[in-house]
Amino acid sequence: MVQVVQLPAERRERAGKGAARAVRRAGRVPGVVYGDKNAPFNISLDPRDVIREMGRPGFRSRVFELKLGAESIRSLARDVQVDPVSDRPIHVDFMRFSPDAPIRVSVRVEFKNEGKCPGLKLGGVLNVVRHEVELICTADKIPETLTADLEGLAIGDSVHISHFKLPEGVRPAIRGRDFTVATVAAPTRYEEEVKPAEAAAVEGAAVAGAEGAALAPALAPAPGAAPGATPATAAGPGPGQTPGSQPGGKGKPEAKGKK
Repeated sequence: MVQVVQLPAERRERAGKGAARAVRRAGRVPGVVYGDKNAPFNISLDPRDVIREMGRPGFRSRVFELKLGAESIRSLARDVQVDPVSDRPIHVDFMRFSPDAPIRVSVRVEFKNEGKCPGLKLGGVLNVVRHEVELICTADKIPETLTADLEGLAIGDSVHISHFKLPEGVRPAIRGRDFTVATVAAPTRYEEEVKPAEAAAVEGAAVAGAEGAALAPALAPAPGAAPGATPATAAGPGPGQTPGSQPGGKGKPEAKGKK
């Protein structure tokens, strides 16, 4: 039997963005109820009730009984708008339905016996393809969850929709194929690869280091040269220079003898 959650609500007459902002300033959450071939109407809810139900699993597959004074309306939560900064609900849409009318609902998937799965014990990874499965059924037959048993599954095995025992009168919205819900995949190996640009840079640095080492003896200053002297200065005077002169300067004048 599906679990029905009672949710207190109040009708509100005004509609539009201005009216919704006024409801939020008053500390409540605006919402709308539509469906079942009736005219939609606006409501407001206590934010604490909405946040509590949103924190529980299966928010969109749970049947809510909206208590509007003496009136009760069964519905499903179809859309929730949240504040992008605080993640608090700022608007909720509810769809009412007839008791015998088939509806489309998304039900979350759970897995059990992970410890008895040989594929996971060998290092495999559970790859969940569908966290929710869309079903078609009446409101009183909505399952709270779909549970898959992983016992005995090896690496490479898959969990299909046929592995789930659906209640009578409940069928998947996707028909005509046994679609995959999860797989036990092989462990992924990560190997460090050197990019071509990085390899070329490393090779260039090695070549430059080798050429520098080969040119080092030729560029070394001559023995006895002053520290920091260039190879040309250490080896001897340059073109047009006399011994003892400075590069680019005049040579030392010769001493004149006595007459």
